[in-house]
Amino acid sequence: MLRYKRIVGSTRLESGMERMELQAQNGALVTVFGGSGFVGRHVVRELARQGFRVRSATRRPDLAGHLQPMGGVGQIQPVQANLRYPDSVAAAVAGADVVINMVGLLFKSGRQTFDAVHVDGARAIAHAARAAGVARLIHVSAIGASANSPGNYGRTKAAGEAAVRKEFPDAVIVRPSIVFGPEDEFFNRFADMARKAPLLPLVGGGRTRFQPVYAGDVALAVAAAAQGTAKPGLVYELGGPEVLTFRQLLDRTQEMAGRHRGYLRLPFWAAKLGAFLTVPLPNALRPLTVDQVRMLQADNVVSEAAQNEGRTLQGLGILGLHAIDTIVPAYLEQYKAKGQYSHYRG
Repeated sequence: MLRYKRIVGSTRLESGMERMELQAQNGALVTVFGGSGFVGRHVVRELARQGFRVRSATRRPDLAGHLQPMGGVGQIQPVQANLRYPDSVAAAVAGADVVINMVGLLFKSGRQTFDAVHVDGARAIAHAARAAGVARLIHVSAIGASANSPGNYGRTKAAGEAAVRKEFPDAVIVRPSIVFGPEDEFFNRFADMARKAPLLPLVGGGRTRFQPVYAGDVALAVAAAAQGTAKPGLVYELGGPEVLTFRQLLDRTQEMAGRHRGYLRLPFWAAKLGAFLTVPLPNALRPLTVDQVRMLQADNVVSEAAQNEGRTLQGLGILGLHAIDTIVPAYLEQYKAKGQYSHYRG
């Protein structure tokens, strides 16, 4: 049986024997925290495809069964770990060659706060990785992580990076822009909003710039770092092939979802007030949280310094990046008036 294999941006024909040899050569054990999440599952799939043994550490391993078919029999093993309990973190990294932290929050919920997950959790993983003698630690953060960020999300991401650096100085930090894919929280959220609401919020005039990156391309970058391609101690910034404003992204979303809503222009102060008034509602029903509005006050693109120094997807050898138009229309079709039947006459 022949398989097509993609390695760091290239494609070649791979036989079943070559695949077995690749798995035998790698065979390294990678512990992935947050492997059952939106981006994490792409990372787990890519690691398995490259022949790693994968231990997916999650609070509810009984809900991570969807990961196991991504690899061979026994190649992917869900295990229980809670970042608030150091012993469980230590057990999850024991014997691992590589540790990857994919855990992150878009909004707080109960005991899962930004500080608890982005800072304390990141510190616990880095400490356990160093104590266990792990060869490589890859910490997935976000573009916009800064001690001066207007949002708590960005500030805690920066604090988490600092905590990781203190515990594990050679850790590779990966900062993606907003990530898109079938389960994303950006295109799906605004497409659903365009289906239900008469107007879409155009915060700050819609001028904030983004560089959306496909989850599969992020997975290739993380897997390349796991293989040792990334330089220890560096921060890599991951952005897709297009830089678009918030307004342009909303226009694209509506076009792909077959919707034609107008926009409600909101200055940042008004958007923050509206977000504050919706605090009692479940997060799934809120257009934006106060912290998300704050994060819209700063561009979310790969920095010029990262480009000049090769700390990008291309610097990791990831070429042929996926554009929005090649991925997003397929999963936004569900938001059209007739769903997947929109292409049929009548």
